[in-house]
Amino acid sequence: MVDHDPNRAYGGKTVYGACVGILMLETRFPRIPGDIGHAATWPFPVLYKVVRGATGERVTTAKPNDRSTGLLGAFLAAAAELVQDGADGITTSCGFLSIYQRELAAHCGVPVAASALLQIPFAERLLPPGRRVGVLTFSASQLGPDHLAAAGAAPDTPVVGTEHGSEFWRVMAHGEMTLDIPAARKDILAAGDKLLAEHPEIGAIVLECTNMVPFARALHLRLGMPIYDIYSFVSWFHAGLSPRGFGLPGDPL
Repeated sequence: MVDHDPNRAYGGKTVYGACVGILMLETRFPRIPGDIGHAATWPFPVLYKVVRGATGERVTTAKPNDRSTGLLGAFLAAAAELVQDGADGITTSCGFLSIYQRELAAHCGVPVAASALLQIPFAERLLPPGRRVGVLTFSASQLGPDHLAAAGAAPDTPVVGTEHGSEFWRVMAHGEMTLDIPAARKDILAAGDKLLAEHPEIGAIVLECTNMVPFARALHLRLGMPIYDIYSFVSWFHAGLSPRGFGLPGDPL
């Protein structure tokens, strides 16, 4: 139990007032409002740390427990720096990093929400019998059983990617400098249509890719079902790290 005197200030951090630390892949493509890497996305302050050398290609092809590439070590070191700077919890900018969830949590000593995929088991338990959660991902060919298992999801979880779209996948995969927003939205909606056509039992969708968040509302309106993503996950995560006060008499500041 920590009993802070409201008339005193306490140290121990470098940065105060931003309890969520975000590990960012090293990318150059546009990040629009809603994207995890656009600071205005968040209704609360966050800390960012770019993991140098962590390109999208390296992360989406990474294997669990493989330390030979140095990628896991780079994420562990960057996460530890965020905690040292002031973060009380850590998340990342790529859903494929579910494979590092256990290692990050063990190394950092603070709660870790590595991937939006961790919402799958919880969201599935909210649904009526016979309904299940489906996943939209950046790349269905690269999102495998290891990523799902690391998130506590069933290996047969329905997954559809955006590889066959005209805009979204190409811009992200090749690091292009411009994004046609309506065309990208069209790709996400088409992927959602395909997921539901192939698996009509789906009752909710989790967006693996943190770049899909700007299109979550359009997808919800199109399909008429709950959409969960890194924004919903980190908002929930933050609510536990810094619970809202209601100004009751005697409440701590």
